[in-house]
Amino acid sequence: MRIEEQFSTGESFVHKLDPRVKIIVAILYSIVVAVSTNFSALLPALGISVSLIVLSTLSIRKVLYRLLLVNGLIIFLWVFLPFTYKGESLFTIGPLVGTKEGVLYASQITVKCNAILLVMIVLLSTTPISTLGHAMSQLYFPDKIIHLFLFTYRYIHVIFQEYNRLINAMRIRGFKPQTNLHTYRSYAYLVGMLLVRSYDRAERIHNAMLCRGFHGKYYTLSRFSIKIGDILYLSLMLSAILGLMVLQWRVIV
Repeated sequence: MRIEEQFSTGESFVHKLDPRVKIIVAILYSIVVAVSTNFSALLPALGISVSLIVLSTLSIRKVLYRLLLVNGLIIFLWVFLPFTYKGESLFTIGPLVGTKEGVLYASQITVKCNAILLVMIVLLSTTPISTLGHAMSQLYFPDKIIHLFLFTYRYIHVIFQEYNRLINAMRIRGFKPQTNLHTYRSYAYLVGMLLVRSYDRAERIHNAMLCRGFHGKYYTLSRFSIKIGDILYLSLMLSAILGLMVLQWRVIV
């Protein structure tokens, strides 16, 4: 089993962009959207994100599936925020009073999350994980962060396989999950054993790398080159990010 990179291959202009450009744009765009609080900036940001998804020719069904996973959590914010955020009364449901400020705050979070997630999908998911690691190295990211990123991707499915083996062993021994203390204790033992085995595997991998001359530096033969299209895209996106900042700043002033 391995993690499937469903969006990493394609012929759209986004797939052909220099991964360093993608990382720079994704970071700057996400920061600006995350700190924005006015819909005059957030709604255009969401429009930009949707436009990039359309231009990238990604599978809309798969993109919507990922959005549903995130928005499934955001629904809980809509259940609580309007009734717990202080402000002007907007509506009532029995003894609960929904405030205008609470609804606006929940709306801001919803727009921010979807705008950032769409940009992450269109920019980062369209690049293989190993290539992202190489690009991060050439952008002078700390080596430890790069190692953590790449090894997490490389071995998370191995840990998942270990989890499945432990679950199957429990089922063979007649374990049936219920809402009782025995079930909670069994799952606690499962998590503990998974951590112990993960640590042991990490030790073996680290020793194997040291035997092969690893000294904490990730070397690569990959080389990237900036093309005219990359420069044009970077200029366009930086202009869009600057425009979002102007919209946010103008409203505040």
